[in-house]
Amino acid sequence: MNERVVVITGATGGLGKVAARLFAQDGHPLALLSRDENKLDALTRELKLPAERLRTLAVNLLDPQATHTAAEAITAKFGGAHILIHLVGGWTGGKTLIETGTDDFESMFAQHGHTTFNLIQAFVPQLVKGGWGRLIAVSSPSATHPPGMNGAYAVGKAAQESLLLTLAEELKDTGVTSNIIQVKSIDVNHEGTGSTPEEIVAAMRYLCSDESAKVNGARIPIFI
Repeated sequence: MNERVVVITGATGGLGKVAARLFAQDGHPLALLSRDENKLDALTRELKLPAERLRTLAVNLLDPQATHTAAEAITAKFGGAHILIHLVGGWTGGKTLIETGTDDFESMFAQHGHTTFNLIQAFVPQLVKGGWGRLIAVSSPSATHPPGMNGAYAVGKAAQESLLLTLAEELKDTGVTSNIIQVKSIDVNHEGTGSTPEEIVAAMRYLCSDESAKVNGARIPIFI
């Protein structure tokens, strides 16, 4: 299990850093993706992993070719990937649909939908070829029960979930699964306001285990 290569996108965010630390503690080789090279360098110093267990890549996942190039670089380093944890995606809200600008709408769709599509195309073929793989993304209940004043984000997350659930159907009997973890908010500072990164990563660890082989196309809620 701990020889399986874990790819984490959005690795320099609050949740990404905890996921990197805990999967590193489990002994996994890590491929960490972010747009910010300086933050990747800082995370590398924090993790203190030997060079043979770590590959960092500054990449814009909105660019399909750059995403494919990143996948090729990870294969060159480790021989392939096994686990893909997708944590890229921001939030914008507080406006009605009528008030929402086109730029905000397109940004949310791109951050959540386009990056997921690009990752699927770049990484999933090698997961299937290896006969074992896990794809996990963190989403929101807004995707399935959209509240008001949050339309652009809800549409972006709904697009992401539709891609992952479609993929789950297409991956049946391949040894590769695609699942979603839903959270309302991420309590990075442990203030009791949402789901902590550690709680979310605990669900990821289960989904990455051999015991989760029959869990595919699931939405797992980590919130009350």
